[in-house]
Amino acid sequence: MTTTEEQPPKLYASREPVFPRRVSGWFRRFKWWIMAVTLGIYYITPWLRWDRGATMPDQAVLIDLANRRFFFFWIEIWPHEFYFVAGLLIMAGLGLFLFTSALGRVWCGYACPQTVWTDLFILVERWIEGDRNARVRLWNQKWDLRKARLRLTKWAVWLLIALATGGAWVFYFTDAPELLRGLLAFEAHPVAYSTIGVLTLTTFAFGGFAREQICIYACPWPRIQAAMMDEDTLTVAYRDWRGEPRGKHRKAEGAEELGDCIDCMACVNVCPMGIDIRDGQQMECITCALCIDACDDVMAKIGKPRGLIDYLALSDEGRERAGQSPKPVRKHVFRPRTILYSVLWSAVGVGLLVALLMRSDIDLTLAKTRNPVNVVLSDGTIRNTYDLRIRNMQGEARPFRVEVEGNPALAVAVEGAGPDGLVLVEADTTGQYRVYVEAPRGSEPVRVARTDFRLWVIDAESGVRAHEDTLFNGRPEE
Repeated sequence: MTTTEEQPPKLYASREPVFPRRVSGWFRRFKWWIMAVTLGIYYITPWLRWDRGATMPDQAVLIDLANRRFFFFWIEIWPHEFYFVAGLLIMAGLGLFLFTSALGRVWCGYACPQTVWTDLFILVERWIEGDRNARVRLWNQKWDLRKARLRLTKWAVWLLIALATGGAWVFYFTDAPELLRGLLAFEAHPVAYSTIGVLTLTTFAFGGFAREQICIYACPWPRIQAAMMDEDTLTVAYRDWRGEPRGKHRKAEGAEELGDCIDCMACVNVCPMGIDIRDGQQMECITCALCIDACDDVMAKIGKPRGLIDYLALSDEGRERAGQSPKPVRKHVFRPRTILYSVLWSAVGVGLLVALLMRSDIDLTLAKTRNPVNVVLSDGTIRNTYDLRIRNMQGEARPFRVEVEGNPALAVAVEGAGPDGLVLVEADTTGQYRVYVEAPRGSEPVRVARTDFRLWVIDAESGVRAHEDTLFNGRPEE
């Protein structure tokens, strides 16, 4: 007796080419609009201009890694304000949780970059090689001059799109017109060329060849989404209680027992993931809803009501099987889980907005020198030394005055200040200064070990000011 060892399951299945058929309908038109808007934003944004003065590029959206700053129109985010970026990332995560719990994988089906660029590549493929049947025939036929011409033409257009994609990305990190001139003159930094090259190749491969494999194997979201969805989540599904048993022969004997599905395979042929939605919910489904458009078109032709494939909630299945109407959409969308996500999302957004409105155009950091703790001058005055950084977050140079508050015996002097006691900080820079705080011999700050005081930095022109609280070390033993 021999035993056959069980083969371990394969973790990766070889790709079967998918040739989605052209479809028209509400969801397809909506996806075209999403594609146009998102690609328009991506490609156009680096070229929007915004006056930032003589010292900075006039670019509305700029990620300035060299100076560690982020510009978004009138908003300028400095490194110490990274909490704004963290807050936006938290809002993005909460928004993803919110939309997934309410409407399933709408991000994947409509706005994910992989979906958008794959849609664009498929559109180019359809223009050059024809619709589904023509592309299937071309795939199966042997190589000849016509097949080579069509493939090379398609790949060339894909490569141009990929090159524009990689090129647009680097324009976000430096002045776009200047970088473009450098790229065309082959004078740009090698990092720019290498980044464009990597992004061009990945876009070309992911959008043209990997496509659904990226969603299945590379993206973690299909596996995470299960935790975000429940029985009230609206997602694309097939009403099997209405469609089964399926059959094509409507005039044959027993046709009256058939369901509404005529097994035309339209829903399968339009699916960019190559799945059959009639098999139930699947990890591969990105809820692009193109199968809804395809099925509704067929239902209209055979005189059946639309909605055999539709956005459905699992909690409505029992009601519909019993012939009852499903719950209103608002009850699926507005429920405790989605309301909680909405409240958290709004709270983070309001907090960021308040922080943005309350922040000052100047910022400072103050650090006391550790050694020595203080020094005694020739006249008995006790001096404490501090390192002061003044960050001028405005687009022009500003004069600043330094004052102390907390004890009238304390006096302040700034090394390098002008005769008027002012220091000039250039636009969008941080000035570093040595500050001396002194107390005369026998005064209260000298007689006690520690004296609290507040150091103010005041814009001499606008009056805007910022402060930092610290300590003055005295010499009570003297």
